[in-house]
Amino acid sequence: MDHMEENKEGENNNTTMKKALLLLNCILLSIGITGGPLIMRLYFVHGGKRIWLSSWLETAGCPLILIPLFITYLRRSKNQSPNTLFFIKPPLFFAATGIGLITGLDDYLYAYGVARLPVSTSSLIIASQLAFTAGFAYLLVKQKFTPYSINAVILLTVGAGVLALHTSSDRPEHESSKEYVLGFVMTVGAAALYGFVLPLVELTYKKAKQEISYTLVMEIQMVMCLFATIFCTVGMLVNKDFQAMSREAREFGLGETKYYVILVWSAIIWQFFFLGAIGVIFCASSLLSGIIIAVCLPATEILAVIFFHEKFQAEKGVALALSLWGFVSYFYGEIKQNKKNNHSVPETEMPLPTKSPSPTVENV
Repeated sequence: MDHMEENKEGENNNTTMKKALLLLNCILLSIGITGGPLIMRLYFVHGGKRIWLSSWLETAGCPLILIPLFITYLRRSKNQSPNTLFFIKPPLFFAATGIGLITGLDDYLYAYGVARLPVSTSSLIIASQLAFTAGFAYLLVKQKFTPYSINAVILLTVGAGVLALHTSSDRPEHESSKEYVLGFVMTVGAAALYGFVLPLVELTYKKAKQEISYTLVMEIQMVMCLFATIFCTVGMLVNKDFQAMSREAREFGLGETKYYVILVWSAIIWQFFFLGAIGVIFCASSLLSGIIIAVCLPATEILAVIFFHEKFQAEKGVALALSLWGFVSYFYGEIKQNKKNNHSVPETEMPLPTKSPSPTVENV
């Protein structure tokens, strides 16, 4: 009896920790997806022209992950745990490498779109990634859908579609129609590719032949971002972006100092986004990660209208309303499903053992 109570207490502690981690990663993801596009657009609005540099900055902040990893290492050493610096094993390392290279390509597509489109427009286009995430999640990880989650996906996708039908009046000055259309296409491509990356990360967790802890999640994040940065570094070298940075800084509209401040903060904020995205997948699912990204984008849109004085046409208002409706629909469904599960499972029922390693919050 005491053993069962100890098991139940351990499960409750694990659940509480998982919820706390989920909340933390939701906050990180929200900060990243809201602030990242704004600071990237700030660079382009005031004279920045280097697309490879902008894509490079999306993942170049990955060394920051070494700080929490070092803290967890010290904690393990203090508790006399195995003195292993990294947990990631070769199969998982190579999987993260492949995902990182795909992410590098996605970074370039996204940066190109932000360079050509108003951020309020590009953000709502990116909301269409939820449809791609849902589709790939169904194919790759057999994601189960409820009527509420299906409704959320449809509403958020239709919102992006409404925006796509009325884009001609939103073209920035001094930009050709060809550049604008290409920016639109590249942004849709970025949405589709990242809609594939999120379920791919979840599939990697499921297929990993080792226990997935949050420490391991941070290691996966570091490897992914490292190889995405290497991919973009090659592009920067070919495009001679490193040599052009000092000249661009001198000509930057806000001044040379603020130029470098924008670059540094861009790298930091985007790191919040990537860690938050794969952290939410660890704690919940790739679908929830995609939904949080989609629902935060209208906030980015509103901030873009405030800070960059972008136009707020009627179709953007419709897209915003549909996005918020989809968000409410999804979480209402989740609340109902959780209540149903709690009533259907007796408290004394013991969970059946599983063969595959399940995510754990140990070694955080």
